[in-house]
Amino acid sequence: METKKTAVYIDGYNLYYGRLRGTAYKWLDLVRLFEDLLRIQDGVPPVQMVKFFSAHALARFASHGEASITAQQSYHRALETLYPDRFAITLGTHSMDRTGALLPAVRPGVPYNRNDRVRVWKIEEKQTDVNLAMAMYRDAAKGLYDHVVLCSNDSDAEPVLKALREDFPDLLIGVVTPVPPPDPAKGAPRGVSASLSKHAHWTRRYLLDGELEAAQLPPRVPTKKKPIRKPEHW
Repeated sequence: METKKTAVYIDGYNLYYGRLRGTAYKWLDLVRLFEDLLRIQDGVPPVQMVKFFSAHALARFASHGEASITAQQSYHRALETLYPDRFAITLGTHSMDRTGALLPAVRPGVPYNRNDRVRVWKIEEKQTDVNLAMAMYRDAAKGLYDHVVLCSNDSDAEPVLKALREDFPDLLIGVVTPVPPPDPAKGAPRGVSASLSKHAHWTRRYLLDGELEAAQLPPRVPTKKKPIRKPEHW
């Protein structure tokens, strides 16, 4: 009897800004994290592949400049080194609108004034949504996996989940929402995208700090040449 298989598709931008930004958990072992999460999910086959979709960092807009580029590359290489047959990265691009948009200014100690506006450049990650959706659908069409998991809270992924449910009724679909758990002290948390969860067979609504902490990469990842070290600011 053929072993059933799971593939995980991660929107890297959504994971970073929804859950990892500002935390100490960015050096995250994505394969281990989802192995741990799905091991306790009833009826879910083992994780065979994790596919990560993002874009290159832009040095001129990053907090650490060129060091941010190096850090991102080190992170990607660490995962590819540890999981050469189980982890794949697809990188899109960025577009920048230098004409920008006029948005209300935030000035400390000054009441909000919608007429006080400043021009802000608009930077957008391009191709990630399409790359992720295409990968999910093509893998399903090839019959590669019995169960697919989307890690995102972006409603732009709704069309591919809807298509998968309609075109491949035997395919099991899960959604992991990359947001922190509710914290009454911080007010209402960001909600789970209902447009995604309605097409899923199951939904994981948050990621705990303890789960992220337990799935960190080692500070030093050996390679055949120079080891990959966790960046100081990562």
